[in-house]
Amino acid sequence: MKTFIASRLGAMAAILVALTAVMFVLQNISPLDPVKAQLGAQASADAVAARRAALGLNDPVLVQFWHYLVGAATGDLGTSYRTRHSVVSDLGSFVPATLELALCGLAIAIALAVLLAFSTTLRWRGANVLRAVLFTGSSAPMFLLGIVGLIVFYQDLGWVPANGRIAVPNPPTGPTGMLTVDGLLHARLDVVADAMHHLILPAFVIAIGPAVAIGRVLRSSLLADIDSDYARTARAKGLSETRILARHVLRNSVGAALSMTGLQVGLMFSGVLVVEQVFGWPGIGQYIAQSIPVADFPAIAGVTLMLGAIYVVINTVVDLLQAAADPRIAITGG
Repeated sequence: MKTFIASRLGAMAAILVALTAVMFVLQNISPLDPVKAQLGAQASADAVAARRAALGLNDPVLVQFWHYLVGAATGDLGTSYRTRHSVVSDLGSFVPATLELALCGLAIAIALAVLLAFSTTLRWRGANVLRAVLFTGSSAPMFLLGIVGLIVFYQDLGWVPANGRIAVPNPPTGPTGMLTVDGLLHARLDVVADAMHHLILPAFVIAIGPAVAIGRVLRSSLLADIDSDYARTARAKGLSETRILARHVLRNSVGAALSMTGLQVGLMFSGVLVVEQVFGWPGIGQYIAQSIPVADFPAIAGVTLMLGAIYVVINTVVDLLQAAADPRIAITGG
């Protein structure tokens, strides 16, 4: 098991170094001069030369990459050309909103996936309707699904707000930056309720696709194990099919679903960037949408590195969870 954990952590570190190297190369081949982007096109030659020396741009390429790698590892992602603030401080302002939306979407996706897998495996009444609705929703692009959701649930029915995170004045500003959590910590139930009211539609939009992908994999695993020896033994003891699936079959079937969940979480963060634009959500989608038109490469690279790190870390955690659920994975090396 220790060898398995070490190999997965080593692979994670190697991938993160490779991703950092790619961003470093892209920055170096970019036609935009970072010094002139910071000082302005009218800066004097002496000021440009001094700034290049201060940024270490005259050092050998390998030395520059080492400084870039160490900076990324220690949380120094440079300074945004647009905001003139450090990228880390900018991300600290925008990430909590995106994280709150992504976590809410993930919770809904897992709940829908389990419901889809169980209902179709056990053939509950209404399972085919649920399956049809989810499959139809997952086949549509996220931006189109978001627009349709706004037309139906905001414009026609008036059930949800059109955009933003909160309508309550003076919401708590800390400690997490996630309004639902901060509202609970400050005993502001009005903030929690209003934040959930704003969250529900965009969270459902980003959850439908992952829910179908995870649910299909989980259902296949459940069907493969539902007639196993241990399931037949439990059935002979008089346990209901629902209890057999929940208490016996699920643990042995969850490995493939965990892998799919790790993959979908990474894809979910990319989808969040699109959904944030549709719903006017003040997260990193808005930040990067404002940075791309002005070629703010430190901001773009910072968001890319952060999302890449999240994706790699989540998949590493999923691998470790699979090994914990089924020790045979660690023995065979996955």
